[in-house]
Order: sequence, then structure tokens, then C-alpha cells
Amino acid sequence: MTPSPDDRAEVARHLAEVKARVAAAAELAGRRAEDVTLIAVSKFQPEARIRAALDLGHRHFGENRVQEAEARWPALRRLYSGLVLHFIGHLQSNKAGEAVALFDTIHSIDRGKLAKAVAEAMAKAGRRPDCFIQVNTGEEPQKGGVLPAETDALIEECLDKWRLPLVGLMCIPPEHDDPAPHFALLATIAKRHGLAKLSMGMSADFETAIRLGATHVRVGTAIFGARVDHP
Repeated sequence: MTPSPDDRAEVARHLAEVKARVAAAAELAGRRAEDVTLIAVSKFQPEARIRAALDLGHRHFGENRVQEAEARWPALRRLYSGLVLHFIGHLQSNKAGEAVALFDTIHSIDRGKLAKAVAEAMAKAGRRPDCFIQVNTGEEPQKGGVLPAETDALIEECLDKWRLPLVGLMCIPPEHDDPAPHFALLATIAKRHGLAKLSMGMSADFETAIRLGATHVRVGTAIFGARVDHP
């Protein structure tokens, strides 16, 4: 779907604003803006808005459902070069093959069974997307992610047993908590294991995340506006 002039103008304005905020947050933290990857979270967004961002040159996008991504991105890859797709949702082990085939980075490894499935899918496909382990820093029972106390063991399993290309850690703090302690905890665990990348921070808190070391921020509504929810 070709974006309308209104779509283009709105996404252009929002994307420029977010990039400026990323740059300002990085500067305040004594970091370079180019060391922070801005992932435009396109889940549930109309294709017109996504293509508006693509037409503006943005290339990093995040999806949280394999099936939705499979329906959207193969065709867009043929139209736009340089796309980098990030899987940021809960991944079922039986969807590991599809995720490995489509995505360039998987942010939500959170259990040994999934790590095994992803490793086997990589071996079969001959493709090795970067991987993050998702940590449930708030220990919320309804949310994915390995518990902080079990993270060290999962990191070692992913690296030593499954030989995954593990590059960092990801978290989603509880909605009503101060996110800073959660981001700081994630950074501490990553540093302990020599993992250089931190996927943390969304529309409401990405500046705090950048201050505390985020290398990847996942921003949806601040770029695209309110999403179109699926049932």
C-alpha cells in the first residue's frame, strides 16, 4: 500500500523527533548516537505507515509475531534493500525455524528448550541471526523472560552447549515501575558475562535506557502513532 501524503508527513515528523531525542540522550550520557540502534516496532501497524518509514530510509524494524511478519516482510525485502528485522516477541519453539529464516536478530531467547530449537534451526538453515536473552527483571509471572537468578545459567547454556551467537540481553520492565533499576540490573548481568549489547527501552522510557547503556531501543507508537490492535 502506497503511503498517503498525510502518512508520510506524520511518520517523517515523528521519526525525526525520536531520532533527535535518541541523539540528545546519547550526548547527555557521553555516548555517540550512532551506537544506539533505533528499532521501529511495526507490529500491528498499517503497511502505509511502515512504507513511509522505509521511504525515509529507516531500515531496522521489530515484529513480535512470526506469522504476521511472514505475511509482510518478504515482499518488502524485495522492494527495499538493507532491511534488518528484529524479532522482539515471545517465540514458540515450534516457530524457531521460521524465525531463523526471516529475522536477522532474535531478542527473546528465554529458556533452554527454545535455545536448542533455535540452534537446530540455525544448523539446518545455515543462517545465524544474532541472539539476545530476554530477562524478566520484574519477575512477572505473565511475562516472558528468564528470571534474573537463572540468567547466568541460561547464558552459559546458550554459549557452551548450543553455541548460539549471543550478543546481549533484553528486558521489558513492569509497566508501572521506575525502569531505571531494571535497566541497571540488565546492564550488570551483561557486563558480568562480557555481553556488549542491551536491548531495552521503548517509547515511554528509551531515554532512560540510553543513559543506562542501551544499544538497541524498541520504539513503536512514538514513531507510528497508536497501533491497530489485532484480536
